[in-house]
Amino acid sequence: MTSEITLLVNPTAGRGRGAGAARPAACALRAAGFSVRTVLGTDAGDALARARAAVADGTGALIAVGGDGMAGLALQAVAGTRVPLGLVAVGTGNDFARALGLPVRDPAAAGRLIAGALKGSRLDDIDLGRVGDRWFGTVLASGFDSRVNDRGNRMRWPAGRLKYDLAMLAELAAFRPFPYRITLDDGAVREVEATLVAVGNGSSYGGGMRICPGADLTDGLFDITVVGDCTRRTLLRVFPRVYRGGHVDHPKVTVHRAAKIEIAAAGITGYADGEPLGPLPLTARCVPAAVRVIRP
Repeated sequence: MTSEITLLVNPTAGRGRGAGAARPAACALRAAGFSVRTVLGTDAGDALARARAAVADGTGALIAVGGDGMAGLALQAVAGTRVPLGLVAVGTGNDFARALGLPVRDPAAAGRLIAGALKGSRLDDIDLGRVGDRWFGTVLASGFDSRVNDRGNRMRWPAGRLKYDLAMLAELAAFRPFPYRITLDDGAVREVEATLVAVGNGSSYGGGMRICPGADLTDGLFDITVVGDCTRRTLLRVFPRVYRGGHVDHPKVTVHRAAKIEIAAAGITGYADGEPLGPLPLTARCVPAAVRVIRP
């Protein structure tokens, strides 16, 4: 493996932590003998083009410095190649890094871990989800959670997590279940009233909400959590359990496992790794061993 490593940096991640995080991570890699090249795109499209160029040029690894958005962008460049992906997680959610067992908001520790793993060839192949030509590592969200994202993205104030807390309160005020059509592995169409349908390659989204707690990154299957036609009161009672994964024991929640899922519902946008995919219907496939990652 070449000793040149590419850092793909989001300088705005974590309210500006991204720019500062690149330095200690790069120092740790250089101290281990690697040559480090830093890439900052002018926007997401430019960053992706630069990341793909680095992969095509034979970089030894692509290291995403930022949050889940930057990790998801880096996936588009390395998926289907043998170039390892590392994460220096300094964003708001960092769910992909959590799924891989990597340090969160400790860029120096992440840099040391990445350097040691590359030198020791401690690399693993994990599954990814794919919708069309878009790859995702954690969760495809649809329903109440994606409506919260929609509303939060439209709000100009306040900034950060508080914006999405307020968006959640607004969506609760207008809450109603949605009629879904779900098809698993080309089986029969299931018509259900559901609050949300979450398709998990990884277990969590939203900064540690374990919506698909049993998801395994290496089993070739999605864990699909369907929260049924809850009342607002039931949703408020069940929702706090999501941080430990206890919501799956509620009678209104069912979990399925499948390698492919088709989801349809009117007026719902799908989000994967926190980024919008587009309106339903969507078809997602779990692709085994789609990316090589650096992990402990």
